[in-house]
Parts: sequence; structure tokens; C-alpha cells
Amino acid sequence: MNFTNLIKVALKSIASNKFRSFLSMLGIIIGVAAVIIMMAIGQGSKESVRKNISQMGTNIIMIRPGSDMRGGVRQDPSAMQTLKIEDYRSIQQNAQYITHVSPEVSSSGQVIYGAHNTSTSIYGESTDYLTIKQWKVEDGMMFTEEDINKSAKVCLIGKTVAKELFPEGGDPIGKTIRFKSIPFRIVGVLKSKGYNTFGMDQDNLIIAPYTTVMKRILAQTYLGTINCSAITEEMTDQAIEELTKILRTSHKLKEHEKDNFTIRSQQEMMDTMSSTMDTITVILVVAAAFSLLVAGIGIMNIMLVSVTERTKEIGLRMSVGARGIDICNQFLVESIAISITGGVLGVAVGYLGTLVCGALGFPTSIPMWSIMVSFVVCTLIGVGFGYFPARKAAKMNPIEAIRYE
Repeated sequence: MNFTNLIKVALKSIASNKFRSFLSMLGIIIGVAAVIIMMAIGQGSKESVRKNISQMGTNIIMIRPGSDMRGGVRQDPSAMQTLKIEDYRSIQQNAQYITHVSPEVSSSGQVIYGAHNTSTSIYGESTDYLTIKQWKVEDGMMFTEEDINKSAKVCLIGKTVAKELFPEGGDPIGKTIRFKSIPFRIVGVLKSKGYNTFGMDQDNLIIAPYTTVMKRILAQTYLGTINCSAITEEMTDQAIEELTKILRTSHKLKEHEKDNFTIRSQQEMMDTMSSTMDTITVILVVAAAFSLLVAGIGIMNIMLVSVTERTKEIGLRMSVGARGIDICNQFLVESIAISITGGVLGVAVGYLGTLVCGALGFPTSIPMWSIMVSFVVCTLIGVGFGYFPARKAAKMNPIEAIRYE
């Protein structure tokens, strides 16, 4: 029996039992659709995370105080005071792979204007900060180096702060707000960035000169962070190596002593998040793939029933010259046809399900290779779970099969 005839016989058999064949396909449809939707959500979430991190700049390098051991107890890095203004100056003067650098200190609290108030965070930065973090000023202007030198009480505010303090829509520029009883004159309003992937409102902030925040709000002489921008993303590793040497020299660390600072790059954060999202995606796909296993068992069960029902037909075919391999191929092709048809319908359902998830606000992206993998898996399921019933049919004794009632 040639391949064309095999397909015709298989399709005729499927068509003669439409409802039963559809029930056999249903498990494949659900399994494939679930896998595609899970992969789409996982891939979409990964791309969303990478996009949000990229918006902050992929060549950003962050220097923070390193944890330390004191009396056998590991100190919290946030409590360390190892980063000083001198470190910031050293990086400014000596770093060749760094284009911009900004010291950072921060505090959270309530900001007030007239009868309106809101909770926010204030960040003390230099004039390079907007370039490093890719912020843009929508109204007004950035504070100047002179404001930093004089510890001037000026600031820029995010869109959320502007909406909370000026709900009537008035112009905030030139107005004076109070943060922890310290007056700040607004010189600029930042362009909105919205929420990031982690659900944080990026517009709920105030940016002021770092000298002002250090002296008038925190009353401290050490820094919480130093933000840097490498020349290019490809030069990030060289920049980190250079920064390590500069800071070790600035901190007068001996060769055997460990760093009392920590350097992390945005690219490193992006890779870590991507790896985490990949792991989550794999878990989701494996969970969804179990439905394909159940679907395969269902196909094998239906094919065994079909073999039993068609025992006399098998005996007649063998009696007129059909070989065991022909009978085996007939049932294999039928099993594969059911599996692949279910796979095609599953891809369609998965695509529609992905559109629904996107409409509900989930980040989605269907990788084309997932569709190809679905078809390959469906074929393997058809062969794998259809082989045993097909082999059983091929080994029948034609005389006993004809006598079967």
C-alpha cells in the first residue's frame, strides 16, 4: 500500500468517527494551546523586563558600599560608610572608560505644597544623573553646578508628584514645596516614564543636588551609591575593572584585603532577570506539557479501541495480501493525523488565547520556534503513542481476526 492510499484510508477512518476523533484531538489541542500561551507570556515578560532595564541604560554601572564583618557579624551594606565624595572625585578625574558619573543619596518622606501632600522619595544627584538614567526634562530646566556648590534648595519633580501636589493643573515651576520641613524651589518637571515591570512608579520622585540632600536632610558625609555610565555597553567590563582599581587605591586597600564596595552593571542585572524569567518559563511550559502526555495516552487508548473494533477488517486486509507492515503503517498514519490535526487547532487556540492575554494586560510574545516545536512534539506523540496499537494490529493472526465477533 503506497503512502497516498495510507493517508486516504486514515482520513476516511477519522471521518467515519468524527466525535471520537475530536475527543482524541481535544487533549492535544488543550496541551499545545497551553504550551504556546505559557511560552508567549514567559517570552513577553522577559522582553518587557529587558525593555524596561534598557530604558534605564544598558551601560549603567552602580557602585554601592560593600558588606563588612565586624566582631564576627556581617554588616548590612546600607549601613556601611565606605563611599565618600573623594571616591566620586577620583572617578571623575581618573576613569577613562566612564563618560558620566553621579553620586547618590536618598531619603523617603512626605512632601507638602499648600493643602496637598504625598509620600515620595528624594534623590540627591549631580547634573550627570539625567544623562546616566536617560531622564528628560519636560518643563523648566536641570539645576546647575553652581546650585550643587552652594547646596541650593532647588529640585526637579516627577509627574506623579506634580499631579498630587498640583491637582488643578497649575504650573509647578517656581513654586516652593517642603520635604521634611525643608523648602525646595521647583526648577523643572521630568518627562513621564510610567510604571516599570516590577510595578514601581518611576515618576514618584524628587531630584535635588546631592550636597543639599546630604547637608540639609540626611546630615551625613558618605554616599549611598555612585552611578556611572560606561562609554559603550561593550566596554562595561573594562570600566568595572578600571573602577575597581581606582576605588581600591582611593580606599588604600592592601593586595590581600577584600573590596569594601560592590560594583554591579545594568547588563548584569538584565542577564540575571533574563535567566530568572527563562527558568520561570521552563517551569510553566513543563507544567503545561503534562497535558500533552495525558493527550498521548488518550490517543493510544482510542487507537486500541479502534484496533479492537476493526479486527475483522484487519483480518480481511491480511487475507487479500496486506502485510503486517502495511497494517502497522495504516494505524500509525491515523494516529499521526489525529495528533497533527489537534496540533494545528491547538496552535490556533493558543494564538487566540495569547491575544486575549495581551488584551488583559499580560506582556506576550509568541516565538516562532515554539510553533515548530509544537508540530514536532505532536508528530512524536502520534508515533510514540500510536506505535503500540499499530504493532498489536500488525501481529494479528488473519484467520482469528476474520472469525472475531
